[in-house]
Amino acid sequence: MPGIDELDAITQDELIATGATRWARGEDVIGAFVAEMDFGTAAPITQRLHREVDRGAFGYLPSGMKAEMQQATAEFLHRRTGWAVNPADIHEMPDVISVFEAVLDHFLRPGAKIIVPTPSYMPFLQVPALHGREILEVEMVADEGGRYRYDLDALEAAFDAGGELLVLCNPHNPTGRVFSREEMEPLVELVDRKGGRVFSDEIWMPLVLQGEHVPYATLSETAAGHALTAVAASKAFNLPGLKCAQMITSNDADRAHWNEVGHFPMHGAANLGLAATSAAYDQGAAWLDDVVTYLRRNRETLTELVTTLLPQARITTLEGTYVAWLDLRAYSITGSLHDQLLEHARVECTDGTACGRSWEGFVRFIYAMPHPLLVEAITRIAEVLEPERAGR
Repeated sequence: MPGIDELDAITQDELIATGATRWARGEDVIGAFVAEMDFGTAAPITQRLHREVDRGAFGYLPSGMKAEMQQATAEFLHRRTGWAVNPADIHEMPDVISVFEAVLDHFLRPGAKIIVPTPSYMPFLQVPALHGREILEVEMVADEGGRYRYDLDALEAAFDAGGELLVLCNPHNPTGRVFSREEMEPLVELVDRKGGRVFSDEIWMPLVLQGEHVPYATLSETAAGHALTAVAASKAFNLPGLKCAQMITSNDADRAHWNEVGHFPMHGAANLGLAATSAAYDQGAAWLDDVVTYLRRNRETLTELVTTLLPQARITTLEGTYVAWLDLRAYSITGSLHDQLLEHARVECTDGTACGRSWEGFVRFIYAMPHPLLVEAITRIAEVLEPERAGR
């Protein structure tokens, strides 16, 4: 893992040269909209990939490579969270959205509606309709400190309106929350009482900046009985293009059903992705710990800059992920915030309306970038929204 000084020294030209999507607009635009990091990946992962390329591991998935990934994932989950998962319950998938699609297609009743708390990761609001499912958006609520929580009464009303599947994201994208056991236990009771299911997206599990990650399925046998969990190494180790995630079954009924229907959904996972995942989970801990330390530094800088340069803005309490959720409504910007900030600040964020229909005036901001670029991005935004304070 490069040191702090080396990461700080990464330039925008170098990032553009990688071909990464978030830097594709060119040298004058800072990309803060795609959830990936600018820090490369751990040396054991690249070394493993070179070995697999050298031996030509491009055929259909070898059983040994699958078994290795299952064991590595189980051991990583146990080390990081205490969750003792049977490796046989860990199933390769191309990505978390593929897990979500499998749940929609294979584990719900016809006509069941999908409950999506918002603000939400954008595809959770797009994918269900492609599978003939109606979405019920339920707004989360925030306290004065910017800590978002689920609205249990509104969720119950959504179940009563025909909702069957609750989409749970923890750590939460885009608010940065890491939900506690005490917060999630009432969800278990509600879902059980309503006869519902939970799709638990826990892809951000390795990137907890404060607090503790509690896997939803570990809350109780009841939770395990109605949950399907998705994890992946892609966010924590910067591997999204290698197409490997894991679906975890946690009860006998789902286990048996997936054994019947899961072959083709799993078929899209890539050999190199499984190999990289195994290397990440087995040998990437030191690199990951250094990345988390760097993200904590970025988090503190981001919070300080928003407080100082954008005093009318509100930023969420950033407990996990590298996603920030900024409330810019006080600036009364008309039209798309994405378009305004891209045109005038040359910073590209995700418009809040992409995360739910009620979130106009918010932006989703990715801060896993070199520290100097983070400072430059927020300074540019402040020069647009607070020109007098910025001296313009």
